[in-house]
Amino acid sequence: MLNDDNKKRSGKVWLAGAGPGDAGLFTLKGREVLQKADVIIYDALVGGGVLSMMPEHAELIYAGKRSGAHTLKQEEINSILLEKALEGKKVVRLKGGDPFLFGRGGEELELLRENDIPYEIVPGVTSAFAAPAYAGIPVTHRDYCQSVSVVTGHRRRNGELDIDFESLSGTGGTLVFMMGISTIGLITRGLLEAGMRSDMPAAIIEKGTGAAQRVLLSTLGELEKTAADNNAAAPSVIVVGDVAALSSSLGWTGNLPLFGVRAVVTRPKELASGLASMLKEKGAEVIELPAISIEPVSDNTELSNAIGRLAEAYYSWLVFTSPSGVRVFFDELMRIGDSRALAGCRIAAIGRGSERELLRHGIKADMIPSVYDGRTLGCELRDLLSKGDRVLIPRAAIGNPELTEELSKADGVIVDDIATYDTVYRSSSWFDADSAFDQAGTYAMFTSASTVRGFVSAYPEMDHSKISAVCIGRMTAAEAEKYGMKVFVSEQATLDSLVQRLEAAYKGE
Repeated sequence: MLNDDNKKRSGKVWLAGAGPGDAGLFTLKGREVLQKADVIIYDALVGGGVLSMMPEHAELIYAGKRSGAHTLKQEEINSILLEKALEGKKVVRLKGGDPFLFGRGGEELELLRENDIPYEIVPGVTSAFAAPAYAGIPVTHRDYCQSVSVVTGHRRRNGELDIDFESLSGTGGTLVFMMGISTIGLITRGLLEAGMRSDMPAAIIEKGTGAAQRVLLSTLGELEKTAADNNAAAPSVIVVGDVAALSSSLGWTGNLPLFGVRAVVTRPKELASGLASMLKEKGAEVIELPAISIEPVSDNTELSNAIGRLAEAYYSWLVFTSPSGVRVFFDELMRIGDSRALAGCRIAAIGRGSERELLRHGIKADMIPSVYDGRTLGCELRDLLSKGDRVLIPRAAIGNPELTEELSKADGVIVDDIATYDTVYRSSSWFDADSAFDQAGTYAMFTSASTVRGFVSAYPEMDHSKISAVCIGRMTAAEAEKYGMKVFVSEQATLDSLVQRLEAAYKGE
């Protein structure tokens, strides 16, 4: 037991279920506790979409378990939970599915209870019900069954299953087996010997609710052969019962245009949500993996002085080349003044993203180029300028030179190109880029050349030629091609067009 000093400085542990894979099934409370964690100990079955929610400040400890391959033994995991809590830290033990359904959650809490460490349980959506639901299989149905039994297919140490097959077969309800792929032969023979009919509908749902979900329909008598013929692998949920046959008519995920796609969104975290929402709505599994972050230039006297000149109607045009540029500019503007400083100038935005960000501040763009790139913006804006006009461009420290090159051709025009933010490359230690892009249906979504460079910088050891890159605009595509990526370019430099190009690429167009 803890002494009084240890009690005073002990932290707390949250045992949280991450759900079955689809990040949309992660609970609100789970996300809340994850965001405040100092330490996160996570499993192999936690989906990439949930992992991408882990805060940057947290210490990450991988405790993945697969059949026959454990990164950490259970006793080691228990000890780490206690150790980190004793350091006064907020610890989240993040487990796939629900922590109390064959998740050994109770064992992990025993040592904490013995040492008076405070803890909470955050239940999770279990794949026992979610995977069948995503396959169009209701585990109970008024016309077919009134009960459901969830059973582990995990072997005992003697290699046998601790299952009363006669009692199970006599329920007349749906049977859901977890962790049963390696013992599927023992399960099917046990049920058949207990009197269950061989033509009873059955299904294997592999990697349920994720992009790699696969549904194999069969009968109890043919189930082992179906698994072998299709190389069924863990994690899988096995459903036995009349309701399994309903998958053929009630299956719905296949109707979503991007179901089966894993989209890696590389935009800065503050910009990723719009694209991520569009992709999720169409059925894609989304992993938000920012390859860059935006860091405003500190003590930016040059920008402050320019804003002061704006208020004096010094500039004729204010030009924005990214949503980040808009956001950083307005943060500084509101620090020293307000939007009335913009009354004397006209405003140009390079594309719809910048335009939307301006609208959030109550400002409409006066000009948007016909093609959303620096060269077109420079050419078309140049035609609107007169001798003596002054142009302010607050943007990234490393900006596209095509814009200023075109504006420099205008006679008697002064251009102030001011660096307002730096683009910093980022990596996520939990993300295994090589294995991710070995999986069919995985695409990287790039919205700027800097996101391509950031991604390559973060994962320099991988074979970048295996990446299917969906790119917004020719400059982004050209950067991806430098690294041998298979490139798909959106027709327009908009998020809608980017998503449409992903749909076409996935269909093989």
